[in-house]
Amino acid sequence: MQLRESFDIGFNGLKSHKLRSFLTMLGIIFGVGAVIAMLSIGEGAKQKALDEIALLGINNIIIQDFAADEELGIGRTNYSAGLSRADETAIRSILAVADLVVPQKEVAVSIWHETDQAAGIVVGTTPEYDEIMEFYPETGSFFNYEQYNNTERVCVLGAGIKKDLFQYRDPIGKSIKLVGPNWTNWFTVIGVMEPKGIGAGKGGTIRTRNLNQDIYIPITAAAKRFHHGRFASELDQITIKVVDQEKIREASNLINNIINIRHNGVPDYQLVVPEELLKQSQETQRIFNIVMGAIAGISLLVGGIGIMNIMLATVLERTREIGIRRAVGATRNDILGQFVIEAVVLSFVGGFIGILVGWVLTKIITFYAEWETLVAFTAILLAFGVSVMIGLIFGIYPARKAAELDPIESLRYE
Repeated sequence: MQLRESFDIGFNGLKSHKLRSFLTMLGIIFGVGAVIAMLSIGEGAKQKALDEIALLGINNIIIQDFAADEELGIGRTNYSAGLSRADETAIRSILAVADLVVPQKEVAVSIWHETDQAAGIVVGTTPEYDEIMEFYPETGSFFNYEQYNNTERVCVLGAGIKKDLFQYRDPIGKSIKLVGPNWTNWFTVIGVMEPKGIGAGKGGTIRTRNLNQDIYIPITAAAKRFHHGRFASELDQITIKVVDQEKIREASNLINNIINIRHNGVPDYQLVVPEELLKQSQETQRIFNIVMGAIAGISLLVGGIGIMNIMLATVLERTREIGIRRAVGATRNDILGQFVIEAVVLSFVGGFIGILVGWVLTKIITFYAEWETLVAFTAILLAFGVSVMIGLIFGIYPARKAAELDPIESLRYE
């Protein structure tokens, strides 16, 4: 008997029991859908973490300031003045492998242009900020060292601020009013940064911040206008770009020693090493994907057991049919092929529908849970391949049972 004929017989057997075939496929459908949905959640979380870490710069080391807190024993008066420009200078002079050292001071402000108003963060920094963060102006330019040294009141807008205040008009050369705590100043726009979806925030862990709502000004100009209280530090962050990636760990240890000595041992800062965060994130994500995939894979296993159960019942139900086919010349391999084809078709069709279900599930998760998902081709291939393999494995035993039936006994079966 030809393979095509075995396929036709097997397919017609499934068509004659549509409801039973569909119910048998449900385990595979939901199993494949669950695997794709689970892995897409993991891939989405992985991509988000990678984007955040990449934005920090893989070759960078970041020192973040902790706010003064007397209850936590973090002081500012007698032992440590917090992160400062003097710390920046010390790192520049001591750390030979440092390519760039860029300070940041951040203040929340209101921004006005004519009658339009927006809220954002003013970031006082140096001209190398765009280079160290690999975040460049889309139009205009970043401020230069002449403007920095002359403490000029120039600024570079984030893409969101530009849209809020100017919509589709060109802001270059226009003046905006920045209103901060106890100060107000006018600044001239000289550039607009490229759009960015995420950013790196301050604190014990990386958190997202909308960089499109930032405004960048020379830190020299910021120092004249930002008034900080007794317990506030001069800087919020210092970013150091290391020339040789192999020396990042060595450089981070040296930086930690420098700041620890300068701050008299007060734990009012933390070191963030994006390279180490990347390694930790990849290892955590690998474990997460294995666990989530295994949990979802149980559904596929249950689906395979369902296929075996139904196929065994089908063999019993069609015993007389098998005897007649054997009597008219069908071989054991023909019978084996027919029932294996039925099992594979069930898992194949179920796997295909499961892919659609998985894709829909990821969209539902993204919409209602606001959790970023990413459907990877490898996840689809893995889930579909496993579903077909399960159909083949769990279909072989019932098929062999059918092929081994004695033709004479089968013909007598009622």
